Parts: sequence; C-alpha cells; structure tokens
Amino acid sequence: MNIKKAMILTGATAAGLVGASTAASADQITIKSGDTLAGIAQEHGTTTENLAAINAITDPNLIFAGETIETEGEVAPVQQAPVQAAAPVAQPAAQAAAPVAPVQTPATPASAPAGSGSTYDEFIANGGTAAMWHTIVRPESGGNPNAVSPNGYRGLGQTKEGWGTGTVAQQTQGMVNYATSRYGSVENAISFRQSNGWW
Repeated sequence: MNIKKAMILTGATAAGLVGASTAASADQITIKSGDTLAGIAQEHGTTTENLAAINAITDPNLIFAGETIETEGEVAPVQQAPVQAAAPVAQPAAQAAAPVAPVQTPATPASAPAGSGSTYDEFIANGGTAAMWHTIVRPESGGNPNAVSPNGYRGLGQTKEGWGTGTVAQQTQGMVNYATSRYGSVENAISFRQSNGWW
C-alpha cells in the first residue's frame, strides 16, 4: 500500500512540475504588427537594451510580427558564427508573398566603401528619400545592399531585376525608377508598401 501511495505522490509531483514548466511561458509575448521593442519594454517595465540582450536581438529597431520574445529572463548567449574561408553568405531578406513583415535574420549593419559614408547617406545622396528608406528599404533588406532572400530577391529593395545588385547608388536609382514606373511616384510606392507589406 505504501508503494502505491508513493507512486501516486510521485505522479502528482511530476504533474506539478509539468504544470510549472508550462506556466513559465507567461513571460513570452508574440510581436504584433506595429509593435516596437521600446514600446514592449515600456509595457513590461524593462528597457529596450534588456529585451534585446535577453532575446539576442542585434538590431533593436528590427523586430518582426509573429516572432515570440521573452520579456523576463537571463541574457541569451551570443553565438559566434563559424569562420569559413568561403565567400560570405548574404543574409535572407523578404519572401515572395506579401507577409506582414519580411522573414529575415537580423541584418548586419549596412556598410559602404571606406570614405563614402553610410549606406543611408549614399541612398539619400542618390535620390532616395527618408520615407522610402524607412518604409521600403529597412523592412525589405534591413538596409543591407548585399541582402539575398531565400527566393533570390536581392539588394536594398529586394528584387530580381539587375538593379538589385551593384553600388548603393545604382540600387537607389533602380528603386526610384521602379517606383515611378510601376506606381507612378515614390510616394505611391510607399503607400502601396504600407498597405500590402510588399512592393
């Protein structure tokens, strides 16, 4: 009889532990369209830096609808990418379908040739606008002129056209030409991207 009681207690203890591990997910949230890491941090009484550290987010300005993040916990370990002799693989960017937010890994900070300023500065200097950068470029490629999606879309504006490669100046001019030829103006292209999640 004591053995049966012990088995029942052990089973109840195990059930309690399973219940406890399920309850631990209460500090997870799913990102919704329009959320920002700063807004989530404010709602949960923490800082943007803390949320970024806990969730190993390298760019706090780049989060995606549908992802789940922890609002409490220990700092996530930073994983180092293995060093390889082969050419670097471009980071994936947008999908072909019209997602709420593009599927991509956090983009590395966009870099430009030495002495030429930032990618953003080059984009603006070659006819791009701040609105186009924030509404189209950042969501599509994270500002990385070398971004390549799993579907083969390339560059700042994520296209399969020839202007999806080359210098930031060439890509910017290609994006502006595409926006005006397809949508009639850059402003119309921005409105379309905001309404549909792709362009």
